[in-house]
Amino acid sequence: MSTSTVTPGLDALFQPFQLRGLALRNRFVMAPMTRQQSPGGVPNEANQGYYGRRAEAEVGLLLTEGTFIDRPGYLHTPGVPRFHGAEALAGWGGVVAEVHARGGAIAPQLWHVGSQPTDPKSPVETEGPASMTLADVEDTIAAYGRAAAEAKRMGVDALEIHGAHGYLIDQFFYGKTNQRTDAYGGASHGERTRFGVEVIKAVRQAVGPEMVVILRLSQWKADDYAARNATTPRELEAWLGPLSDAGTDIFHMSQRRFWEPEFEGSDLNAAGWAKKLTGKPTITVGSVGISNDFLTTFASDDLSKPEANLGELVRRFERGDFDLVAVGRALLEDPEWLRKVKDGRHDELQSFTRESLGRYY
Repeated sequence: MSTSTVTPGLDALFQPFQLRGLALRNRFVMAPMTRQQSPGGVPNEANQGYYGRRAEAEVGLLLTEGTFIDRPGYLHTPGVPRFHGAEALAGWGGVVAEVHARGGAIAPQLWHVGSQPTDPKSPVETEGPASMTLADVEDTIAAYGRAAAEAKRMGVDALEIHGAHGYLIDQFFYGKTNQRTDAYGGASHGERTRFGVEVIKAVRQAVGPEMVVILRLSQWKADDYAARNATTPRELEAWLGPLSDAGTDIFHMSQRRFWEPEFEGSDLNAAGWAKKLTGKPTITVGSVGISNDFLTTFASDDLSKPEANLGELVRRFERGDFDLVAVGRALLEDPEWLRKVKDGRHDELQSFTRESLGRYY
């Protein structure tokens, strides 16, 4: 445990956070990042080490990479973990035990890719709002509930539902992909939340009132960075309100750059607006601790600057815009990133490059 003085201005982000059954030692969260390092969809000792090292390095909450629920249409990408089946669940049990042994907290992210596969070379049975029967919808909702029940059984600290980036739940939210004319479609944001609302309710019923349920949302999609579900605060409120009422405890608002305003006329980002409109705690995310965005990472070899933007992060946190901050690429490259930031050892921070994506440690 480091005994150095916290970097001036960052003290507030190292204060504990507690919400019902979730107690965190600081406000930092590792963002979910798909790594494809679970052969056959089964987490193993390498996965235990990957999450365990970041827990030992004092990250408050580890959000796992997306992990698939038990549906035929989940993404058939090699190495992505499942959250169903005895072997995969036992593997996750080992990861959870390792994180807890190293003093950390962990929340699995439950995922269904819907009709947006990312591995075009693999034969994929996809399903989305256009193809799912009512029976498919009902079984998918039940599958989320079963996964949540397994997560509770193995002793996770919280769980996250992936409702962002153009995957299944987001496909129901988005008017361009949800053209259904039954009860799971509709012209309004509120009508199109029904699938997401029922997923949240199924998860809540499975885990009970004490476990914290996080919902990850975004405007942008994996195949369309300019996409917008809500173009005004009123539309955002109509979208988030039913999800909040259904049992969401924390909104994890995904942006590519956390400092960018969500709507004209205010510098509030997505997390700031979600907190203002729902009154619920929020997680901000998007290029924290690095200066280049996700596209730049793939387009050039320019080195990122891991210490970038921390001042702006603190300003927004102290203003009350969000409660937790998720860090992705910086922690992927350097498991010790948080300790180094805490101690002011910025000259020791390792820069994120394209090559970082291929490493797993």
